[in-house]
Order: sequence, then structure tokens, then C-alpha cells
Amino acid sequence: MIKVGICGALGRMGTKIGGLVTESPDLELVGGIDLKTGSFYGTEVYESSRIDEFLKEKKPDVLIDFTIAHASVENVKAASRNGVAVLVGTTGLSDEQRKEMEEAINGKIPAVISSNFSLGVNIFWHLIREAAKQLKDYDIEVIEAHHHFKKDAPSGTAKTIINIIKEEAGDREEIYGREGMVGERGNEIGVHVVRGGDIIGDHTVMFAGNDEVIELTHRAYDRLVFAHGVIRSVSWIHQKPPGIYNMDDVLGFNN
Repeated sequence: MIKVGICGALGRMGTKIGGLVTESPDLELVGGIDLKTGSFYGTEVYESSRIDEFLKEKKPDVLIDFTIAHASVENVKAASRNGVAVLVGTTGLSDEQRKEMEEAINGKIPAVISSNFSLGVNIFWHLIREAAKQLKDYDIEVIEAHHHFKKDAPSGTAKTIINIIKEEAGDREEIYGREGMVGERGNEIGVHVVRGGDIIGDHTVMFAGNDEVIELTHRAYDRLVFAHGVIRSVSWIHQKPPGIYNMDDVLGFNN
């Protein structure tokens, strides 16, 4: 049995993941971390300031983190101090925070870090890569929509999309929305962010050429699509050598 702890246990993703962990015959939920103490699925939730105590007492093999950027960095550092593998799905990390996280991980623990754990999104990214490679001369727009509670914009998934496009179609300026007399379009990627209601996560990439438009869209209807990818990653990362991995590694795309 792989023992699993969850940071952000009482949040939207934490509760979804916790439910799947309890249903898995190969995984054992040993508890969680959140801003407040509590319980979920019959296990104890520790206050975030007690994370080292949690890791020493509950001894998880894998710690899952879906929190916010600054908390995620501290959680990864704590996991590193205690020799616990980590999965990080938190987005909105600054370059400095990502560097801190990488320094805590490298040579010490295995980690899967991804802006999106959905199998469909990871296939979506591969389709975008191929399209950007073939449609370099087309105008490209990225549109993403999430619920009104989401803190970071654009989403981590959208940022990954933008990076993929730049890698394959060349560097372009990112234009966030347009207003007024914007003039003729330049060498740019238009980025449009929608926040409203309870939208789980919609992402569309539009490739607009003369006389045709190609759109690639991924739409999530339930957070379970992300949680299922997390469960798959937990089994994959267990007992892997120290280092930073991504979902391409988990899904075998890098083989």
C-alpha cells in the first residue's frame, strides 16, 4: 500500500483526490494538511503550520499539493526535509518560487510537477504542438475560462499552451485582450481570460489563416478528470529516483 497525504485537503481538488485515494485498493489515505484542522474520509487534517509533525507522524510515501503558490513551496520543502515524494498541481508560481521548489527537490526526492494532470489536457498539449509546428504563419489566439474563485490568470494550463506555441512557432509577443485602435496585428499571441460562475476549466486555441480557421478545445466538466491523473501519478512516482518529472513521463510520452 502506498501511503498518501494531501495538502489543501479541504479544498475542491483535495476532497476529490481524497475520495479517489480511499477508493483505490493500492493506496491508503493517511490524512491531510489545510489552513484549519478538521477531518476528511475518516482521517485527520493538520493545520498547515504542523506539516513537519504530520509527515513524521503519518509517514506518507507521497504528498499531493493543490494549494496556493507560497504554501506549495513550503510544503515541498517540508517533504524534502522528510524524504517524501511529491505531486504538485498548484499553479501561479513565480520564477523565483519555482526555483526554490526545484532546489528543494533536486537530488533529494522524486516529484511530478504539472499545471494540469488531466490525461485529456496532456493529449491536447500534444495536438497543439503539432498544429503550431505546421501552422506557423497563422494568427494564433488562446482563450481560457475558469470559475470566479480562481486566483491566477491566465491559468497554468494556458501558460503551458503559450510556451508550447512559442517553442514550435517562434517567439511572439503576448497580447492580453485588446481595446481601442489596436492597429494591424503584429507577431503576437492573443490571450483572453474569462472568470465566471463554476466553470471547471475551458481552453481553446484558434489558428486563423486566410479562408480557414482551426480550433482545438479542451473542456473539463468535473474536477475528477484532474484527480484521476493524480492517482495515476501517485502509483508512478512511488520509489522513483530523485528528480523532477512531468505528465509526459507518467504517461510514457518520453519513452
